[in-house]
Amino acid sequence: MFPQKTFFTAGPAQLYPNFEQIVQKAIQNHIGSISHRSKQFRNLYQETFENLSTLLNLPKDIGVFFLGSATEIWERTLQNLVEKYSFHFVNGSFSKKYYDFSVQLGKNAQKYEVALGKGFSQVEVSIPAETELLCLTQNETSTGAMMSVEKIHAFKKAYPQTLVSVDMVSSAPYPALDFSLIDTAFFSVQKAFGLPAGLGVWIANEACLEKAQKLQKKQISIGTYHSLPTLWQNFKNFETPETPNVWAIFLLNEVLKDMLQKGIQNIRYETEQKAKKLYQLLEESPHFQPFVKESADRSATVIVAETKLKSDVIIQQLAQKNAIVGAGYGNLKDYQIRIANFPAIRFEEVEKLINLLANIEIER
Repeated sequence: MFPQKTFFTAGPAQLYPNFEQIVQKAIQNHIGSISHRSKQFRNLYQETFENLSTLLNLPKDIGVFFLGSATEIWERTLQNLVEKYSFHFVNGSFSKKYYDFSVQLGKNAQKYEVALGKGFSQVEVSIPAETELLCLTQNETSTGAMMSVEKIHAFKKAYPQTLVSVDMVSSAPYPALDFSLIDTAFFSVQKAFGLPAGLGVWIANEACLEKAQKLQKKQISIGTYHSLPTLWQNFKNFETPETPNVWAIFLLNEVLKDMLQKGIQNIRYETEQKAKKLYQLLEESPHFQPFVKESADRSATVIVAETKLKSDVIIQQLAQKNAIVGAGYGNLKDYQIRIANFPAIRFEEVEKLINLLANIEIER
């Protein structure tokens, strides 16, 4: 039994351990009332940018922008970086939605799609020469399948003239991406950063800016206040085009400080050790099995289990012990559970959950 509710959900997720202290600090500093044109905000933006750059080892030609959500960033990347052709690797609901957005925007979107629960580690695909933006979902939240950083890097090496976009919504900051080998990436804060929803973070390099400016010169619509040239122009002064979610930016910066103090290598190591324990349980249990069969394709941050009995029975039993897990996504919800393995979840909490799952009462 957990003494209080512990959320192993894939987002919104467990709040960061010192969240209450961070909120108190925000209140004491009147963060909710400061002007986004003030020096105080510009200092906050700059510090958040610098801390994120250090955590993710971002190169110098990178811009970081604050938007409403990762869903918005899907649209912004496609508007600003694609005149005609995007190419998408699809293996779940969220990678499929990225593709669907491109279709809805009138782009000539192509996809390589595999079955749910499959990854791309064993796949070799040639990208069409006309592709302007290659859209990769590093961690498919709906199925728990991931694409390795080595695979992502290999695409840029093979297609250096193609812009590479990486959705790292449910894995950042875990994957050790080399940002000199991708062009743009994005995440939202309600997952691995342990914060309430309402902030998307878009990372883009100067090659992306140049592409957006070329489309703009062709009089192709790339959006208005959140077009990449507008965002970048404001970013140079650590400002935003509109009044942003200042509160959320402050909270993110405080979490980044804590992560930097802990060390990204330690965070990645702990994530891998917790994932190893969870997958071991699923492989040995008579009641569960990993949905993703190939170990090379298994996410370290969202673990998806197939269940022998209906997932709502398991979810209800765990909830009685204050352990909150999520159902499978979409059509998979009845016989799957999803377990988030984010930095806010401590090793001892994972061990406690494993014990609960190992002793689940089977009711038929």
